[in-house]
Amino acid sequence: MSTPPEAARGKGLRRDAGIIGLLFASTTSMIGSGWLFGALHAAKIAGPLSLWSWIIGAVIIMLIALCFAELASLFPRSGALVHMSHASHGEGLGRVWGWMLFLSYVAVPPVEAEGIVTYANNIYPDFVGNGGVLTATGFIVCAILVGILALLNLMAIRWLLALNTTVTWWKIAVPLLTAIILIIAGAHEVGPLWTKGASVWTAASNSYDPNGMFIALPAAGIVFSYLGFRTAIDLGGESSNPGRNIPLAVIGSVLLSAIVYILLQLGFLNSIKPQDLANGWGHINFAGVKGPFAGLAMMLGFGWLATLLYIDAAISPAGTGLIYTTAGSRILFANGEMKAGPPILSKLNSQQVPWVSVVVMWVVGVLFLLPFPAWQKMVDYISDITALTYGLGPIVLLILRRDHPDLKRPFRLLGASILAPIAFICCDLIILWSGLATVSWLFAIVLVIFLLYLGYYYLWAREESANFGWSHMWWLGVWFGGMWVVSALSGHDLGGYGVLSFWPAVGVTAVWSLVVIEIAKRSSLPAVDTGRILIDIERTQ
Repeated sequence: MSTPPEAARGKGLRRDAGIIGLLFASTTSMIGSGWLFGALHAAKIAGPLSLWSWIIGAVIIMLIALCFAELASLFPRSGALVHMSHASHGEGLGRVWGWMLFLSYVAVPPVEAEGIVTYANNIYPDFVGNGGVLTATGFIVCAILVGILALLNLMAIRWLLALNTTVTWWKIAVPLLTAIILIIAGAHEVGPLWTKGASVWTAASNSYDPNGMFIALPAAGIVFSYLGFRTAIDLGGESSNPGRNIPLAVIGSVLLSAIVYILLQLGFLNSIKPQDLANGWGHINFAGVKGPFAGLAMMLGFGWLATLLYIDAAISPAGTGLIYTTAGSRILFANGEMKAGPPILSKLNSQQVPWVSVVVMWVVGVLFLLPFPAWQKMVDYISDITALTYGLGPIVLLILRRDHPDLKRPFRLLGASILAPIAFICCDLIILWSGLATVSWLFAIVLVIFLLYLGYYYLWAREESANFGWSHMWWLGVWFGGMWVVSALSGHDLGGYGVLSFWPAVGVTAVWSLVVIEIAKRSSLPAVDTGRILIDIERTQ
């Protein structure tokens, strides 16, 4: 695949994003409000085994990221995830997938705004009410914060990434400093539980289940915290050397963020005291628990660190929300380019920024504060719909390897025939572990999206049914329906009806995933049609 000539780019997106800019764009997307709350929520679900939750989560996300690293080098375009979905199964699936991707992005800036006001509520208790639900004042503040992130996104990409690079250095330094201090201070107090002979690994052992290691992945925000690697892919069209920069940024950001999160969880566990677990891990309680790391810092006598953490509680989520607004607007930009939405979505301002898409990100983002007015509720939704959209990546990789093996691949995943199916299985397992209630809500949203697209296609655009692409889309219904059935049959710990206990449900999900991969491969476009779409994608930004 050739790169469009510079002359053709003159009026398009700027190519100012280098390796550091892309690496830090993904890293700042991963280190946001998740680090402020994830350790506490994971410990409540999995107890001391929550440390393994972060390790398992990093391995799963790395498998998925490696698949997208190869695809991203083939599709160095802004909003590349949209283009990928067109390549294997045609425009019909691609357009539906493009809007699902948008829905997975647009909810992140508001959830980061909620993270800011939730921490701030410890100082100004007027933002969050019972159950973590926003008050009217909290809603207004969040809406303003999301608007500020949108305004900042109207800058030229080089200035935006320069600002983000500065913020990211802070976002890496503060969590690492916090983790190191908590690890050392906790150990200095004679053992992880501050009691001679006690161990955090055996404390209140009857109050958590080993399966919680996996349930915590979506429920505690662990998957949510790792999802930001895709930002480098979305900004690929604004990189000077995408074939090299995107894979390095994707892989590097997952490794860097994993180190930070694992150390933070260890520091959290190292600082827990026996009285904090009097009612079990599910009811951890200590002074300042609503701002967990700041509360632990105060408890250990590090008032200056607590102050630093309250400052970071604004900077880290804001940085993540800023970059997700950027990436989400590029998804909308790609939807406009691929005729999945109105062409105005691709309209650029004087800084070559898709300003209409930025405005849409703000307006719809504010609406998401209404049905999901609590941080953890939003995180459940984001984790699931993102895992669903990621599932297409390994399938596209396998199809392109089969149909177009001679394509120039600046990054080539070794063992793709094995790793890609495993990555797809992991996507389905994330959905399973989120529980039946969340799965039902997720597929209801997908159904609504599909019905809206049907209305647009037949009633507004008045296109012919023969061009819809039914023969290449039907497998989605089989995939989603099968996953809902497995979720419904799963154990009570996953919200199901208890027909399948935890591990049998995992096994059935793995087998079903392999069946879906085979069906999806058989339902793909003919190789010649895929080749034509790849040529069309070359003409985009």
